Amino acid sequence: MPTYTVHEPPLRKNESAPDPVRFVFVRDGFYFWAFLLAPLWLLVHRLWLVFILYLIIDALIGAGLYFAGASAAVKFAVGFLIALLVGLEAGTLRRWTLSRRKWKTVGAVIGETRELAERRFFAAWQPRAADESTPATPPPSPPATYVAPPRRDPPASDIIGLFPEPENPR
Repeated sequence: MPTYTVHEPPLRKNESAPDPVRFVFVRDGFYFWAFLLAPLWLLVHRLWLVFILYLIIDALIGAGLYFAGASAAVKFAVGFLIALLVGLEAGTLRRWTLSRRKWKTVGAVIGETRELAERRFFAAWQPRAADESTPATPPPSPPATYVAPPRRDPPASDIIGLFPEPENPR
């Protein structure tokens, strides 16, 4: 079952609490479309800095392979591995971009679909948000002193195994 991380947007002007509609759920796992169409996927998800880094790294690796005289099979394999890396790390790249934009990670939730994960998160988040708005009662104070229970020595019959008897020398 997929795991989603939940990201809370920064507050806008005139907002006292974040709008739940703006929360973003990022799934952990492999992103097929990021694997297949990495540049387009990066642009659709507004990962501008990641897109620029992708283009630079792809161009540098392509130029290095060209000047090294690599065969077409090697170029294809390297391109496939880069696409696979982007597909595997797409969720991490989105989380990194959100954290750069000052979004807070508020939790993780498990759900078969994103909609079920959203329902599960907001069902648990509503009571928690209400609890945070009410003043918290202080925790009960610990007892003033700790009294250890009296120590009793075990009888000789409680010793088992290859250990020597307490009274007998070795």
